[in-house]
Amino acid sequence: MTAPLPAEGTDEVTLFLCGDVMPGRGIDQILPYPGDPALYEHHVKSALDYVALAEEANGSIPRSVAPDYIWGDVLAVLDRVRPDVRIVNLETSVTTSGDWQPKGINYRMNPANVGCLNAAGIDCYVLANNHVLDWGHSGLDDTLDTLRGVGIQTAGAGRDSAEAARPAVLDVAGKGRVLVYAFGTTDSGIPRG
Repeated sequence: MTAPLPAEGTDEVTLFLCGDVMPGRGIDQILPYPGDPALYEHHVKSALDYVALAEEANGSIPRSVAPDYIWGDVLAVLDRVRPDVRIVNLETSVTTSGDWQPKGINYRMNPANVGCLNAAGIDCYVLANNHVLDWGHSGLDDTLDTLRGVGIQTAGAGRDSAEAARPAVLDVAGKGRVLVYAFGTTDSGIPRG
């Protein structure tokens, strides 16, 4: 059963909330500007291995795909539903930093591929997660700079604790605004500092 769309002219704010969007590793490798595929995992040393595994299970996967490719059918759903605000947890650093942290799994996407993050019209990417510092503070700085550079707001991470705690403010025309706060704790895998 599909939820009804809000009536036109209502002051009801509709939200699209999505967890753990991860355009790193194999996804980054099929985008137009694949980053360094080197991984520091126990069993996999190249992101290209994830592409090979996916092809083994599903057949050939195109390379240098359009930015909207990774969203698949969700774009048609978003066009139909037209939520006022789209908020996603970005489970990937957007960086070319080589400052990998020894934690077992490190996600990153080349900043040149940021168009894929804009393709779904996401208003705010939440960064308060266990991968925000996968590539150290330089990787976080790159992520913040890249997202802000293309007009994407973030919540849950910053260059200092005040910036990290500051909400993203999303204006909703004729309806008000939505404040997005994001916090995480070390017991969920988020590193200190």
